[in-house]
Amino acid sequence: MISIKRRQRGAPVTMHPVGPQVHPSSHDEDYNLRETDPQLGGERWPNATRGWMSGGERFSSTHDLVEQMFYLYVRVVKAKDLSPSTLTSSCDPYVEVKLGNYKGRTKHIEKKTNPEWNQVYAFSKDRFQSSVLEVIVKDREMLGRDDYIGRVAFDLNEVPTRVPPDSPLAPQWYRLEDRRGEGKVRGDIMLAVWMGTQADEAFSEAWHSDAATVYGEGVFNVRSKVYVSPKLWYLRVNVIEAQDVIPSDRNRLPEVFVKAQMGSQVLRTKICPSRTTTPLWNEDLVFVAAEPFEEQLTITVEDRVNPSRDEVLGKIILPLTLFEKQLDHRPVHSRWFNLQKFGFGMMEADRRNELKFSSRIHLRISLEGGYHVLDESTLYSSDQRPTARQLWKQPIGVLEVGILGAKGLLPMKMRDGRGTLDAYCVAKYGQKWVRTRTILDTFSPKWNEQYTWEVYDPCTVITLGVFDNCHLGGGEKATAGTAARDSRIGKVRIRLSTLEAHRIYTHSYPLLVLHPHGVKKMGELQLAVRFTSLSLANMVYIYGQPLLPKLHYFRPFTVNLVESLRYQAMNIVAVRLGRAEPPLRKEVVEYMLDVDSHMWSMRRSKANFFRIMSLFSGFITMGQWFTQVCHWKNPITSILVNILFLILICYPELILPTLFLYMFLIGLWNYRFRPRHPPHMDTKLSWAEVVQPDELDEEFDTFPTSRPHDVVRMRYDRLRSVAGRIQTVVGDIATQGERFQSLLSWRDTRATSLFVVFSFCSAVVLYATPPKVVAMVAGLYYLRHPKFRSKLPSVPSNFFKRLPARTDSML
Repeated sequence: MISIKRRQRGAPVTMHPVGPQVHPSSHDEDYNLRETDPQLGGERWPNATRGWMSGGERFSSTHDLVEQMFYLYVRVVKAKDLSPSTLTSSCDPYVEVKLGNYKGRTKHIEKKTNPEWNQVYAFSKDRFQSSVLEVIVKDREMLGRDDYIGRVAFDLNEVPTRVPPDSPLAPQWYRLEDRRGEGKVRGDIMLAVWMGTQADEAFSEAWHSDAATVYGEGVFNVRSKVYVSPKLWYLRVNVIEAQDVIPSDRNRLPEVFVKAQMGSQVLRTKICPSRTTTPLWNEDLVFVAAEPFEEQLTITVEDRVNPSRDEVLGKIILPLTLFEKQLDHRPVHSRWFNLQKFGFGMMEADRRNELKFSSRIHLRISLEGGYHVLDESTLYSSDQRPTARQLWKQPIGVLEVGILGAKGLLPMKMRDGRGTLDAYCVAKYGQKWVRTRTILDTFSPKWNEQYTWEVYDPCTVITLGVFDNCHLGGGEKATAGTAARDSRIGKVRIRLSTLEAHRIYTHSYPLLVLHPHGVKKMGELQLAVRFTSLSLANMVYIYGQPLLPKLHYFRPFTVNLVESLRYQAMNIVAVRLGRAEPPLRKEVVEYMLDVDSHMWSMRRSKANFFRIMSLFSGFITMGQWFTQVCHWKNPITSILVNILFLILICYPELILPTLFLYMFLIGLWNYRFRPRHPPHMDTKLSWAEVVQPDELDEEFDTFPTSRPHDVVRMRYDRLRSVAGRIQTVVGDIATQGERFQSLLSWRDTRATSLFVVFSFCSAVVLYATPPKVVAMVAGLYYLRHPKFRSKLPSVPSNFFKRLPARTDSML
C-alpha cells in the first residue's frame, strides 16, 4: 500500500490534480480485470465411470458455463425390519455414509425399526480416498458406544452414471451385512447410488463432503439456494380532511395533524394551518408494503397540545387487503372512515354513545401497481418493471452466469489458532437472488454453479458479492454481546448493455473492499457470463422507451421521498429474506443493495470532482489544438483548417451534415479501440488508493458522528448531510457527461451502433435538405402547442438515459 503521512487534524482539505505517479504501477496489475480460460461444459465423461445410463459421448445439459465437477451421490431412503437392541428392546437407528475419511450421518429416528430418512449425500470425486463406499446402519445409545446393526458396501467402479435429463435413479432394497461382510443380518435398507455432476437435481439438497465438518443446523447454511424478493407496492394515503374533531379541552380549538403507521414506518401530515374542528390537509403519505400484506395501516388524528405533548383524538386500524390496487394515474374513489375515540370501549354506555356520534376522516388510499418500487440505487438498478404483473412486457433476453470460483482469498477469522475462510457467493438480479453453497476452510473455493435470469431491459446491472459464512454451528461465535455477522469479501457489478449478445465472457474480477486503513484486494472472483438476445427488434425498441414505468413521469416523487422509500424497501427485503431457511442475512442484503451509498464521504466527493475534471479535459485539449492552429505550429493542419473554414462560410448548409459525418467517422474509427471486457471496480476512479487516513476515519464514522462534543456533533452532521447532497449532484453531472462520452466509445455496442447509423442517416438527409427547411421544422417542433406534447420523455432523452456511465465501476 501507499504510505501516506497523517495530516494534522484541523488542516484544510484541498483537491489537487494528481499525476500518474500517485497511482503506482505495482497496483495496476493487482486491481485489473484478467481474462481466464476455464474448461467450460461439454467435456467428455471418463470412460471408467461412464456406466450404462448415458448414451452419448458429451454431457448434455444447460450447465455449459461452468467446469464439470463429478460427485458420488448416495440417497438414503429408508430401512425395514431392523433388529432392536437386546438391552432396551427398541431401536433408534441412523445411517452413516462413509467414503475414506469422509463421513456423512443422517438424523436418528427414535424407537422405530422401519425408519425413513430420504437424505442425499454427495462426495466430490476430486477428494475420493477409497474405492469402496460403505453405508452403515447404527443404533444410537444414550450411554456408551452406538450399536452396529449392519452395512452395505459398493465398489465405485461398478456405480452407474446418471446424465440429466435422464430420470432419477430408482432406489433399491439391499440386505444388510455384518461388520466384515461375511454374512447377512436382519434388516434391509433402500438406497440409490450413482455418479453425477452439479447438474443433478440432488445437488442443491445434498450434504457435501466439502462441508464434512458441519452438522446440525449448520448444514442448512452451507447449501446453495435461490431466493425471491417480496413483491413490493407503494401504498399512497391521501389525507383529505376530517370532521367533528373534538379535543378533550372544549375551550380551545385543536391544532390537528394525522399520523399514519404501518409496521416500523411512521409518517405525519403537517399541522392544519387553521385551528378548526373540520381540518383540511389534502396531503399524500407514501409507504412501502410487501406481499403477503402482514401489517395493518393505523391512522390516528392527534392534537398538538404543546410542543412536548400530542393528544390522540381518534384512531382507526385498516387491513391492507381493504384497499384498491391501482395500475395507472387515475385517482381512486375516496372514502369516509369513522374514528374510534381514543380509550373508548370500556363501558357499554360509552359504546352506545360513541355509535351515535363519531369523528370522521376522509381518505383516498390505494396500492400503486404502476410504479417500480426501488430497493437499489437507480444508477445500477437490476430491475425497472412495475409492480403489477399485468404491465410487464415480454423478456428481451436471457442472462446466464457461471460462478466458477475464487482465488487468493484472505483469511477472515481464526479457528484452532489459524486463519481460515468459509466462502460463499451471492448474486442478485431483478427479484431473484442466488446463493452458492459454502466451501469450507479454503482460500480458493470452486463453486461451479450456473444460474439463469430473464432480462427485460439490457440497461440493468447484475451484482455479485462474496462473503465469509459465520453461521456454521460452532464456527464463529458472537463477540461483545453482538450476533455473528457474515463478513464481506468483495463485490462485482456488471452492466448488461456492455455485453455483446451470444458471447461468453470469462474473466477474473478483483474483489476490492475499503477498510478504515485503506483499499484492500481480498482476492479474485472467476465468472463466466453470457447474455443471449431473443429479439434484436425488441432490443432496439427498448432503447427508445422510458427507463422507469410511465407512472413515475405522470405522478413523480421527489428525490428525497424516493431515497426515503428506497431505505424502507431495503429494510423490508432484508427482513423477508432473513426469514427464509436458510436465511439470507441482513448484512448480506444491505451490502448487495448499497445501503450506505448516500452517506457523505470526502473520498467519493473527490472522485466525482475528478470525474468532471476528466470530462473537461477533452474541451481543454480541443482549445489547445485550436491555439496551435492559430499559431501555425503545424502549417499543413492550419492550411486545411482555413480551407475548411472558407468552405463552410461559403456553403453554410454543409455545417450540420459535416458535423454528423465527422461523428460517424469518429465512431467507426473508435470501433477498433472498443472495450473487450465488462467494466469492473476501479480503485483509481473511486479515489481509493490515495485517500487520506483522516478522510477514511470520517467515512467509517457512525452517523450521527461519535464525536463527544454536542456542538461539534450538530455541526458535523449538518455538514455531512449538506455535502452528501452536493456529492450526489456532482455525481449526476459527471454521469450525464460520461453518457455523452459513451455515444461513440462502443462501451454499449448496441447504443453506439444505433447512434452511428442515426448520424449517417442524418448526414444524408441534411445534405439533401435545405437548411431553411431544417431550421423551420426544428423551430416549429420546439414551439408546438401543449396539446401535441407528451408528458413522457422523448425518444432521444430515453436513449441518452440508457447510455452507460462509469458509476458501475465505482466502489
